[in-house]
Amino acid sequence: MRPRPDRLGPEISAKPSVMAPGLTYASVSDQLSSLVLERPASRGWMIGFGIGLVLVMVLLYAVTYLFTTGVGIWGIAMPVAWGFAITNFVWWIGIGHAGTLISAILLLMRLHWRTSIARFAEAMTVFAVANAALFPLLHLGRPWRFYYILPYPNVMGLWPQFRSPLVWDFFAVMTYFTVSLIFWYTGMVPDLATVRDRAKGRFSRIVYGFLASGWRGSTIHWRRYETVYWLLALLATPLVVSVHSIVSLDFAVAIVPGWHTTIFPPYFVAGAIFSGLAMVLVLTIPLRKYYGLDNLITKMHLDNMAKLMLVTGLIVTYAYAQDAFMGWYSGNPFERYENLNRAFGPYAAVYWATLVCNVLSPLPLWFKRVRQNIPALMVISILVLVGMWLERFMIIVVSLHRDYLPSAWGMFSPTIWDWAVLWGVIGLFIVYFFLFIRYLPMISMAETRRLIHDLQPTGEER
Repeated sequence: MRPRPDRLGPEISAKPSVMAPGLTYASVSDQLSSLVLERPASRGWMIGFGIGLVLVMVLLYAVTYLFTTGVGIWGIAMPVAWGFAITNFVWWIGIGHAGTLISAILLLMRLHWRTSIARFAEAMTVFAVANAALFPLLHLGRPWRFYYILPYPNVMGLWPQFRSPLVWDFFAVMTYFTVSLIFWYTGMVPDLATVRDRAKGRFSRIVYGFLASGWRGSTIHWRRYETVYWLLALLATPLVVSVHSIVSLDFAVAIVPGWHTTIFPPYFVAGAIFSGLAMVLVLTIPLRKYYGLDNLITKMHLDNMAKLMLVTGLIVTYAYAQDAFMGWYSGNPFERYENLNRAFGPYAAVYWATLVCNVLSPLPLWFKRVRQNIPALMVISILVLVGMWLERFMIIVVSLHRDYLPSAWGMFSPTIWDWAVLWGVIGLFIVYFFLFIRYLPMISMAETRRLIHDLQPTGEER
């Protein structure tokens, strides 16, 4: 009889495309643990890490100058009080959503193909949300007093203004980051124990032993691990909808033309997952090639990711059409003008570039030949990331620079410090991710071994 399917590995049919043939428990552990313990830092890794460090130095210099001078060094000025900082905040929060979708939601749906890419997505979520959390603090003007947002008891009787979107963002981001970090770490515990047992140096054994939290692989350990992992997945799933919905309400509660619309919460959630899936592909494709992970991350995984990106891209396309239609159908002259201003105003290039990147570029993914063409998939993913950043810029800056009174109109021009912060935070993400792939298992060994067990033919099938 076929063994009862495990909770983390549902019963599935043996499909050749799921995983390369010939994989065993030992080969998976050898291949993935050797990337952490035995493979030295290559020249490519050093170059990529060095580029990230240079960009981080640029970020530190820009932030230091920002703290000593003020937010006036950015291009923001009335009426555009939100510029690159909030654009980057919304962009990074969106990128982090695909990790929860792949790791938690697909786990609950028992889709086995998530196993090979879940760890990438989880790490990306933690790092992206950590980057996003920087921008509300940088935008405060007095970031050293950020603790005023916290509802802590104090003798001065100062309490947060809970009607402020800034407070909503703080609680949303901190909740999402905390759950994502715990979920990511919990999934790594069995793998950290494997690395601990295979480590040769005393320092490595101590470090990985501490991180493994005394894991011995006993029955009670596995039972508690599965319970906690599934509870965290259940807890993280509503956050996919709630977090970016709260971020979208930063805009929707205002009466600014182009913002005051009820479609923003689902619109932002779909766009967040869209950009997050693109980032997962941008990270997975080169690492799959460079580290020889073709046997674990097959073209089927990339094909399924491309399908998800196509679906979310179509939802975003519908949201664009709905936003334009409702602006016309509402009969509100200010909403109608906002649509015309986006398409034909001073920032028209941003609008049309957004449509090209987010609407037109994913359409070739309807064809399987394109979905399994690695260079084409990489190009489409990069275009989507660029397009989603431009979309956030369009929503924020283009909506603010012309409102109700022509006498209050103005233009936003980013300064060198805006660009320095943007590229510096990208460098920070690169540093985080390069350290992750160097010192932690980038694919779940425990879940992969369990998947191999489920794929083994039974005695009757032999």
